[in-house]
Amino acid sequence: MKQVKILNIAINNLSQNELLRQLEKDGGVVFTPNVDHLMKMQKDQEFYEVYQKSNYRVCDGQILFWMLKLLGKPVKEKISGSRFFPAFYQHHKNKKNTKIFLLGAAPGVAARAQKNINQKVGRNIVIDTYSPSFGFEKDDSECEYILDRINNSGANVLVVGVGAPKQEKWIIKYKKFLTNINIFLAVGASIDFEAGHKSLAPKWISDAGLETPYRLLSEPRRLWKRYLIEHPPFFYFVLQEKLKLYRNPFG
Repeated sequence: MKQVKILNIAINNLSQNELLRQLEKDGGVVFTPNVDHLMKMQKDQEFYEVYQKSNYRVCDGQILFWMLKLLGKPVKEKISGSRFFPAFYQHHKNKKNTKIFLLGAAPGVAARAQKNINQKVGRNIVIDTYSPSFGFEKDDSECEYILDRINNSGANVLVVGVGAPKQEKWIIKYKKFLTNINIFLAVGASIDFEAGHKSLAPKWISDAGLETPYRLLSEPRRLWKRYLIEHPPFFYFVLQEKLKLYRNPFG
């Protein structure tokens, strides 16, 4: 697959339909890099190394899509996790062998998402869910329980929505223990969106590059630091790359 590089990550140049077909054929781990992920990868070496172990990395976000174009490295399509996940379960609507496990969101939210998705699809494509406790990734006993629950569910697709970099690190650490899972999707707040617990920006807002202010207005206390302090240096790094001055902090 053709890849394009921005800062210290390579992104697969795929359309959404191409990604759906590739996953159906070969399976794999899907991460959806966006500005937030790229900024974290300038400081968090573990996150950077985990990212290299994914099979697919697709452009999530209009700003990143435009910056790739500015750098002369355009990709075919923006593929955000929140829009890819519904496309995925609709693509597998009539494929009875596809069975999904949802891991993430607050208690009760994942179960609501399960109900909503199954109603849309017209069958029980989501067969089980689990909403982990805060800090679950550091609790070996809870992680062991989660692994057992997923393995015993009969699922072959795992959707993890616990936020970056936690979801990506958890998938790479534990995927070898999930022998029945052949597709791993790290999709952030998608479970919340499917449950109606959070509001997904309208497509026209996302396509206009206005998703950041939309989400900031929706969750100002949680997101102000990320969007107003942590993200702006991204444009400086892109300028460095444009001038061939950018250096990967982890070599």
